[in-house]
Amino acid sequence: MLGDACRRPRGKPTSTALVTRREAFLYGLCLCCTPAPTAAAARGLREVASGIFMRAGLHEEVTPENRGGIANVGCIVGRDGVLVTDACGSLADGESLRAEIKKRTDKPIRYVLVTHVHPDHCFGTAAFAADQPIIIGHRALRAALEARGEFYRKHLAEILGSDRAGSVVYPTVEVTDGMELDLGGRVLRLIAHETAHTNCDLSMLDVETGLLFAADLLFVQRVPSLDGSLRGWLNEAEKLRRLRASRAVPGHGPVVVDFAPAMDNLTRYLTVLRNETRKAIAAGVSIADAGRTVAQSERDRWTLFDDYNERNVIKAYKELEWE
Repeated sequence: MLGDACRRPRGKPTSTALVTRREAFLYGLCLCCTPAPTAAAARGLREVASGIFMRAGLHEEVTPENRGGIANVGCIVGRDGVLVTDACGSLADGESLRAEIKKRTDKPIRYVLVTHVHPDHCFGTAAFAADQPIIIGHRALRAALEARGEFYRKHLAEILGSDRAGSVVYPTVEVTDGMELDLGGRVLRLIAHETAHTNCDLSMLDVETGLLFAADLLFVQRVPSLDGSLRGWLNEAEKLRRLRASRAVPGHGPVVVDFAPAMDNLTRYLTVLRNETRKAIAAGVSIADAGRTVAQSERDRWTLFDDYNERNVIKAYKELEWE
């Protein structure tokens, strides 16, 4: 199973030197593939604002049945065309999303937005090849896909089969800082973030509705997963706050009608993670022991806490011990 393959190895490292390059790849893959104990979300596109359709991701492992559809995905329809965000977790899942979009509009799919490198957000891109869209990604996305993409593809193929897994598709337009797209009477503002959840995070604001597409810079109910920089994520969270968005679509979890409290929950966890990791380092606590003790006060606030928190502590420890 992909979820088993991507979990942290059972052997617990006693120092950062023991976290290998291969483990780092495994950690990157596990961000979006671990099963959650919650009920599966209803399938199909739902209109969450005028002209904006979303399909909720499932809190499950990747399986042949769900085809990798475990992240929030959807589309925005303007007068002249459609933007897809994100591109689903496999070719098969992307084909399903494309079919659902075609049921709702005959306008051309002009753009596919890939918010970051994790497989549940990018492996459906090839499903839209016939539309010949512009593929939009962060300035660092290509390098991230070059480093991890084939590794991800092989594991997806083991579960779904090569013909359903999808292929690595690179962006054709890169966002260096910010960018505006006009779908025809509908302006979208894209932001390329510094290293946070990953090193290639994009967010997007629909100007007309004030709806923020935060991607995996915002987790709701499900514990955040750290694959980039803890300090960077806290910094980028403040940038998102300054957008003064009214509502938000997270990468995982339900659409939130009030963005500020949802971001407060995420930053509280990240702040506890930072502060307690620093204390552990200062006290000479090993990385393995820190993983078992840091941020335990957050356990009852998040689903999947035991699956992700220890890995987050290890990542944070490696970053903060060099301060």
